[in-house]
Amino acid sequence: MVLVLGVSAGAAGARAMLTHSDQPHLPPIDRCKVLRRRSGSMEEAVFEAIRLMRKSAAKRDEFITGIAVTTRSSSHAEAVRTTAGRNRLTVIDEPVAQLRYLRFTGRLPTEGSVLLYDLGASGLTLTQIDCRTDAVLASKRSTVLGGDGHDALLRWLLTRGGVTVDLNTTRRSKEALASERVLTVCDPISGQRAVITRSDFADLVEAGIHHSASFVRHMVEETGIHPDGMALLGGCTRNKSIRDELEQQLELPMIYDPEPEFVSTRGAVLLAAERPSARRVRSVRTGPVVTPTESNDGPVSRKKLVAAVAVTATLGGTIVGALAMDRDTGGHGDSKPSVEVVGPPKHG
Repeated sequence: MVLVLGVSAGAAGARAMLTHSDQPHLPPIDRCKVLRRRSGSMEEAVFEAIRLMRKSAAKRDEFITGIAVTTRSSSHAEAVRTTAGRNRLTVIDEPVAQLRYLRFTGRLPTEGSVLLYDLGASGLTLTQIDCRTDAVLASKRSTVLGGDGHDALLRWLLTRGGVTVDLNTTRRSKEALASERVLTVCDPISGQRAVITRSDFADLVEAGIHHSASFVRHMVEETGIHPDGMALLGGCTRNKSIRDELEQQLELPMIYDPEPEFVSTRGAVLLAAERPSARRVRSVRTGPVVTPTESNDGPVSRKKLVAAVAVTATLGGTIVGALAMDRDTGGHGDSKPSVEVVGPPKHG
């Protein structure tokens, strides 16, 4: 039996999922997450994930017949395409894969439009799509809010409590709060302990989530089309406090998968099963990078204002880094790999 491999690429690295071609909806045979090295490229993480999954398939004496990689931007798509070498793969615009999986699971409305709210490590991507035609009505991205900023805020809170930990420990603590209500974090050097709750974390990120809700409203105003649902994607939306705040702020039907960070990867698996031998290259439709406008929903408290300023300040380096990465994702080699680039239809 042959295998298919889905890979989702982002600023923080890549996720990969390996499954049988006739069972893309079932729990995966294997999967991995490869973090991007500090001085490494996004495509390096992608092909390391592919290598690991090929190794896993070889141990089972099975063959990977199709590989699909989702990317967020045209520069990322070109970087993956150029680096592919002999790798036969399909490059897919991320919203296409997300839409494919949501439709497969029956969570997608059959009429009207859906808004994809993708809150990842490096920022928030909003994409509004017509459910009947799959046309992209609008797409925007902001680096003011994201998982990296949440990590920085939580680390700041722990430091105030006398506990200094590294970034990985901070991130693990943040992820644990998605399922745990109370967490104790220990300073490895001093032995000092700090107790943080899910409510503490909710207070930290509340201003940023409030800001993102205004970002959503502004986008809906621009399209003039009220979405019939909003899909919460990306690892940050695992936290129930964030989901509850968004639902309260926007009063939209929420579409949520138990593993929101793997929606793109699972969509890539489905598309890899449908496109096992990609050869054709097509253009990618991407949205502009836009910084969200100020909210018109009234004044915020001093605590919210401080948190909002902290989010913006801590992510300043992230914004510069993301822009620099887009400039630096160049080609490696002159060979033309067998790659198909798939993007959603433009709204016309």
